[in-house]
Amino acid sequence: MPSFDEVLKEAGEFGRFQKRVFFLLSQTGITFSSLFASVVFLGRAPDDFWCRIPGAAELSERCGWTLEEERNFTVLPLHLGNKSSRGECERLDVLWDDSVSCASPLAYYGNHSMGHLPLTTCHDNWVYEQPHSSLISEYNLVCGNAWMLDLSQAILNLGFLTGAFTLGYAADRYGRILIYLLSCLGVGICGIIVAFAPNFTVLLIFRFLQGVFGKGTWMTCYVIVTEIVGSDQRIVGIVIQMFFTLGIMILPGIAYLIPTWQGIQLAISLPNFLFLLYYWVVPESPRWLLTRKKGEKALKIIRNIAKHNGKFLSPHYSEITISNEEVSNPSFLDLVRTPQMRRCTLILMYAWFASALIYQGLVMRLGIVGGNLYLDFFISGAVELPAALLIIVTIDRIGRRLPFAISNFVAGIACLITAFLPEDIPWLKTTVATLGRLSITIAFEVVYLVNSELYPTTLRNFGVSLCSSLCDLGGIIAPFLLFRLAAIWLELPLIIFSILAVVCGFLVLLLPETKGISLPETVEDVEQLS
Repeated sequence: MPSFDEVLKEAGEFGRFQKRVFFLLSQTGITFSSLFASVVFLGRAPDDFWCRIPGAAELSERCGWTLEEERNFTVLPLHLGNKSSRGECERLDVLWDDSVSCASPLAYYGNHSMGHLPLTTCHDNWVYEQPHSSLISEYNLVCGNAWMLDLSQAILNLGFLTGAFTLGYAADRYGRILIYLLSCLGVGICGIIVAFAPNFTVLLIFRFLQGVFGKGTWMTCYVIVTEIVGSDQRIVGIVIQMFFTLGIMILPGIAYLIPTWQGIQLAISLPNFLFLLYYWVVPESPRWLLTRKKGEKALKIIRNIAKHNGKFLSPHYSEITISNEEVSNPSFLDLVRTPQMRRCTLILMYAWFASALIYQGLVMRLGIVGGNLYLDFFISGAVELPAALLIIVTIDRIGRRLPFAISNFVAGIACLITAFLPEDIPWLKTTVATLGRLSITIAFEVVYLVNSELYPTTLRNFGVSLCSSLCDLGGIIAPFLLFRLAAIWLELPLIIFSILAVVCGFLVLLLPETKGISLPETVEDVEQLS
């Protein structure tokens, strides 16, 4: 009986059918990256806000003040008494009632000098210039509540982490396309609920669930694309990540055109419902069907692929070699039971963790290059495009392992050099740091491809999901590591990033080379990789 790869070569390894499936599933990268980075615009800091004195709203209505006049009467005395206070996190400890004069409300402060006015911390009653522009103004995530915005992003990353485990397992057990479609439905529904959440607790719950389903869409579409093409065409695993970058570049345009956070949330969530139409055009992965002893269904799909590719599949292909490996529900023990699998799993877990931590750390450190948030965010995404192009040019010529290692080494050296460059040449520091960002982006994208190529079909989705969950852990740790170490010494985080990257570079040299090799079908195939 012929093997799957032999039949696929005759049906077309990357013909019209695979190109259509690839293009359709790649759109998932745009919606997922928008969800991944949406907090930048959903939680945009309000341009102007201040704390209202109790009774000020009623007094303002009685006196016919404009909002600006009320603010001047409320904040001006505070500012005169304390030059550093802007009236955002503290207010005058007074209560305005009917005894306050509309003509001269400042006389209410009596004999107090401006430097000795009674003050108190503001706990509510904030007034915003644009009250529904962001999560911050919607749920008062300012001053002492500012940490709650960070919590919302941590909750999303926790959802990604949970989705990697649960939906990665489900996709290996119940099928790729089923879990993909259910995940798309979940992202859309949860996104709508987040947009209209009655309180912050409900928002956190469904932002977590949106993270769970969002990770399910991204990981599953990636695996389907990888499994449906031939071994010489798996570079599509890199190209699909260019759509992730495209989403990063599109997001600021969406935020610029839509003034409210609810509108942005709906704009990045509703397109997921369109992906449900893929039920009629994207088939189940034939590789997965073979591992589940469903050879007839797999052969039917391959014949359909051949038909759309304008190929003729030999009629003697009545059966395809399927895995002799006993199909079982995957577990972590399956990934570490044999020597080669154990080595690959541990190295890939570290590579995911280090790449994510360094990548997000460098993004936050570089910050914005100007005063325009939308333009700066667009440029930061555009910087990532050369990474995919460099990979496409090199990966099929010199293999996976060497670019993987070199990109980590260059990122580590760039971080180390940046840490010790003098502050009076900022252009050079920015240039070298950008080189580090480009290099770690290459490493980040290569690990996706290598991870999917080093696991057998029976464990591929679960293995990729489990290892990539360390990416989410790195994303959670990155801001805390960056800001806490920077408080000790501004460049200390770069030293840590440098060590992590160089260690990763040496470790990935211990992985097998997968250039031009058929995807392994069984654990035994993985053990035979050199």
